[in-house]
Amino acid sequence: MIYDLQKASMWKRISAFLCDIILFCIVVVGIALLLATVFGIDTQQNKMASLCAQYVDEYGLKDFMTKEELDGAISIAMTQERYDSLTDTQRATFDEASKALGTNEDFLYAYGLVSQFILLTITFSILIAYLILEFAVPLLFKNGQTLGKKIFGVGVMRMDCVKVSPLFLLVRTVLGKYAVETMIPVFVLLSLVLGTASIVTVILLFLLVAAQAGLLLFTHAHTPLHDMLAGTVVVDFASQMIFDSPEELLEYKKKLHAESLESKN
Repeated sequence: MIYDLQKASMWKRISAFLCDIILFCIVVVGIALLLATVFGIDTQQNKMASLCAQYVDEYGLKDFMTKEELDGAISIAMTQERYDSLTDTQRATFDEASKALGTNEDFLYAYGLVSQFILLTITFSILIAYLILEFAVPLLFKNGQTLGKKIFGVGVMRMDCVKVSPLFLLVRTVLGKYAVETMIPVFVLLSLVLGTASIVTVILLFLLVAAQAGLLLFTHAHTPLHDMLAGTVVVDFASQMIFDSPEELLEYKKKLHAESLESKN
């Protein structure tokens, strides 16, 4: 065991990260399915599909829309290429049906609920998964290790070689990993998909990626944002001395100082 910063090798950190991200995705999907059931997303989507089918029949869209475009559809839509291939009469009918569905109050209500539910499901699924895998599990192991870090022999400690406390771990997990590193990119990507993104959001994402890359490449311990914010560092668990408290660290330093004075005498 060595008293000094024993940085974990990048291959170990990458391997641990890949292991953790696989587990994280599995947990997120499981929680999302559970929340979708609780929120009743399927019920609202079925309502949207029923209303869509009603307008398809009313406007005779089955005459020129494909089975793939109609099966399970929750809106009246097709690709631009398919739309351009329609006759003027078919396009007019399609536009009229799409406008009528888009102004139906029951459809708009169900669409609003589904949109809100999806956003809430994504947000809470990611948060709960982080709290389980990046906060609860390291607390259970009592050494700052996730399952991936446990497998590959790396761990998390404070920058001063003291064991990471629950508060530091919570900051690392919720503020660093969840709020900054995950939810900012998620909301930027959602805004891009929904067409509500602005140049500010794109710049924000670029700055975040640049900051993360810069920290990983140029800091002494290759410290990512979540460790920088929490004042923690990833180390090689087998060779790193980690003290239970600042007091224990101070006593060890006093001991080393006394031994150094004795050797000089």
